[in-house]
Amino acid sequence: MGRLKQLAPRVGSLSARVTSIGAGPDRLKRRDQIVPWRKWYKTAEWQRLRWDCLASALFTCARCGVIGQSRELVADHIRPHRGDRDLFFDPGNLQCLCATCHNRDKQAEERAGAANHSATNGDVGRG
Repeated sequence: MGRLKQLAPRVGSLSARVTSIGAGPDRLKRRDQIVPWRKWYKTAEWQRLRWDCLASALFTCARCGVIGQSRELVADHIRPHRGDRDLFFDPGNLQCLCATCHNRDKQAEERAGAANHSATNGDVGRG
């Protein structure tokens, strides 16, 4: 039986195939420029409304009941406003959520709802 020859390595270093879509302030700045209603979050009117929402809820998450510092809580829109200014600034459309419930649970529900909604009537995006 013949001897096996040593094979030359065939695997070299691979170039990066995945590129970053951007992170941090640059990505957020681009998003703020593309989506005009994002600037509403920077207004004094929103800051007062957010504080009133958190304070009236006694800084307690409406979903899980955790009590948090104001920086850990989100004034969440119950019904997505989709750029509707009146709905955005409606105090009755806000609830206090902790960051975990807002960023994980609520947004997952909204994404699922937006997908179902767009499949039925062509509406795209969410606000």
